[in-house]
Amino acid sequence: MPSGDDESPRKLATILAADIAGYSKHVGLDEEGTVARVKRQRREIMEPTVKEHRGRIVKWTGDGFFAEFDSPVEAVRCAIVVQQAMSARNAALPKPRWIQYRIGVHVGDIIIEDDDIFGDSVNVAARLEGLAEPGGIYISESLYGLIKNKLVVGYQSLGDHKVKNITDPITVYRVLPDPQAVSKLRRKARLAVFAMIAATAGATGAGSLWLMSVTQHGPTEKSLPAAAAESRPDAPPSKKEGAVTLVTPPKPPQPAPSPVAPYLEPAMVALPGGSFAMGSSDDPSEKPVHKVTVAPFSIGRYPVTVKEWKKCVAAQACADVSPPASDENAPMSNVSWNDALQFTSWLSRVSGKNYRLPTEAEWEYAARAGTSTKFWWGDDYRDGMAYCKGCGAPNYDPHHPTGVGSFHANPFGLHDMGGEASEWVADCWHKDYRGAPRDGTAWTAEDCSSHVLRGGSWQNDPSYLSVSSRDHYDTAVRYLTHGLRLAQGGEQ
Repeated sequence: MPSGDDESPRKLATILAADIAGYSKHVGLDEEGTVARVKRQRREIMEPTVKEHRGRIVKWTGDGFFAEFDSPVEAVRCAIVVQQAMSARNAALPKPRWIQYRIGVHVGDIIIEDDDIFGDSVNVAARLEGLAEPGGIYISESLYGLIKNKLVVGYQSLGDHKVKNITDPITVYRVLPDPQAVSKLRRKARLAVFAMIAATAGATGAGSLWLMSVTQHGPTEKSLPAAAAESRPDAPPSKKEGAVTLVTPPKPPQPAPSPVAPYLEPAMVALPGGSFAMGSSDDPSEKPVHKVTVAPFSIGRYPVTVKEWKKCVAAQACADVSPPASDENAPMSNVSWNDALQFTSWLSRVSGKNYRLPTEAEWEYAARAGTSTKFWWGDDYRDGMAYCKGCGAPNYDPHHPTGVGSFHANPFGLHDMGGEASEWVADCWHKDYRGAPRDGTAWTAEDCSSHVLRGGSWQNDPSYLSVSSRDHYDTAVRYLTHGLRLAQGGEQ
């Protein structure tokens, strides 16, 4: 019998397959221009986005590529970011010049050989990509089962599809990152139901009536009318090909929420406001250094904790997401910017006070606490000052943050302004400070698909913890290290 020594290693992985729709047509119209644009997109979008989401590009395939990820969630997040970035690039161009990718994602066992990957799982990802519409993301049922409650997106069931060289049919789901797309599909589903009811009214011997619906996971999920739901709470989704079906079982009827008990409001610190030099010369995103004047405002002494978030969940006002921390005194994380706004809206409602996210200028003013150095304690990092990778924190665990207030407060009395969880602020992401407001207000934009994060997280190294360090992430996408801190008053 073979010893197995010559067998190639295998592993479980998530495979992303991407390809440009109508590439030959683009090349026929403008060969040099198309090739140059695709190379630039690889360099500026594909390569950094895959790396940012802890994946690796296995190989380029002419006008497409295959990428491998250890995490199914990160693979789908990567696909969403790629499609959003391409949509932004196409927005300024006439439609015939749009370069659009089709993306398929699947999780399964793969064979590794000389840094290349092989096997049915790779083929399934490729077939999903081939089924996807331009600009779309199609995933397999096995992947859907792993991620369905972890991303603030919608999913549309497209039924079973028989594809070339794959023995069993593939059950396909379409990812809907845009909440408006979910709403449009819901409206279409209702219209289709009403049309079918009208068409079959009075008819006898009619066949089965397929009711169509769509679901969106996350805090904005709403149930469709009872007539569009399966009759049993545990009924599986329909596999009828082409049907738009409810992709998660409907929940049993819930009792009306009880009156919300008085909420113990978080500790806030009133800051006097004033002028300071915002930014640094350490990174292009932090330039130019510019004078900003902020009005008096209050900011949370600590980040919002898991315990505080659970109160919002209990009030059915926030998403019941799973933070990596089991300690209720740890900072809440794994929330999107949209999730953070739901929390501030709920707290404002139950307290009768106006809570919000701080602006980026307010956050940096609070983090600096009257200092002008890289960290509030000086220009060099000192062990034991924050909870992060390489920060010298006792009992450091890379998998989750520790309790808030475990480290020294800055001169304003604020804890954890670096490390623990990265904190969402109100501002849209801009690549640098050119044109930034100088009055401490939030820098917004009409098309704001990405928002700013400040402070670094427990998974970052000390360089991310400087008071001027900036990061950003997609507005509607959750990530395990992203949390929030509250603000009140001031200028918005």
